[in-house]
Amino acid sequence: MELSEFNYDLPEELIAQVPIKNREESRLLVLDRNNKTIEDKIFRDIIDYLEPGDCLVRNVTKVIPARLYGKKETGANVEFVLLKNLEGDIWEAMVRPGNKLHIGAKVIFGDGLLKAEIIDTTEDGTRKVKFNYDGIFNEILDQIGLMPLPPYIHESLKEKDRYQTVYARYDGSAAAPTAGLHFTPELLKRIEEKGIDIANVTLHVGIGTFRPVKEKNIEDHHMHVEHFYIKQEDAEKINNAKRNGKRVIAVGTTSSRTLETIADENTGLVKACEGDTGIFIYPGYKFKCVDALITNFHLPESTLLMLVSALAGREFILEAYKHAVEEKYRFFSFGDAMFIK
Repeated sequence: MELSEFNYDLPEELIAQVPIKNREESRLLVLDRNNKTIEDKIFRDIIDYLEPGDCLVRNVTKVIPARLYGKKETGANVEFVLLKNLEGDIWEAMVRPGNKLHIGAKVIFGDGLLKAEIIDTTEDGTRKVKFNYDGIFNEILDQIGLMPLPPYIHESLKEKDRYQTVYARYDGSAAAPTAGLHFTPELLKRIEEKGIDIANVTLHVGIGTFRPVKEKNIEDHHMHVEHFYIKQEDAEKINNAKRNGKRVIAVGTTSSRTLETIADENTGLVKACEGDTGIFIYPGYKFKCVDALITNFHLPESTLLMLVSALAGREFILEAYKHAVEEKYRFFSFGDAMFIK
């Protein structure tokens, strides 16, 4: 399939720049992929589409304040976005300007609170960076780091926790699993009271979120690897739904990619495990575990748009996006949501 088949027109004013005041009052576009129908709802209405015995699977990764602004020893300004903790104090990072940050280059952040040295480059053009500091690394990051908002968001974020799900637990992501931003503790409680199981997975979102697809033939695209894990108790909840003929409903493309990486080819069952995934899901893919998906609206020609097209069909997704544009839905990270059932 060609990259151009996943393009659509989006007026710039529909790209949400700030989060909505009340998370669960985002709009919700409901797609019935069997009957090819579209409904306009509010996100809190999601509970009406969930049945007792279903299992809602969410990604409990936590975004770290991974954007750092510093200076080289020469005084030149530089920017780092931390992507992945490789080992100890060694991280993979996107750096700017890349052509000025070669192996051996040293950078100072926060008036010396944090120091870094470039120790290697990767095939993807990122850098391996070794940090030096006194104290606790995460506390220093909290003090001097900024939330790594996507480049299409130009407004500053007034409250850090708004680029964080209310259930975020484990530090490690360079971007939020944004489908989960719509949930509130109250809505999650109502969902559980209705008899829906909630299971957790963790996938730390990395550079794949920032990298556009450049190949004309999408099958030539190479996905960046991201780390995930799932606990036994959560695997059991997912498998119970599968065995009882109920649905596994993924919250977001990151949860979907985790489930599809670990699911058994024949049964769709999963097991507790930890590993890395570079799975690339595009039309033609047969889902093994995921039966329905809660997701945001995605960038044109992105791997995320390809994933939702694999689930609901490319033409139906593009028809839904056209409807969303006409109805002035808010797009991307701080935008509205979609439920594909």
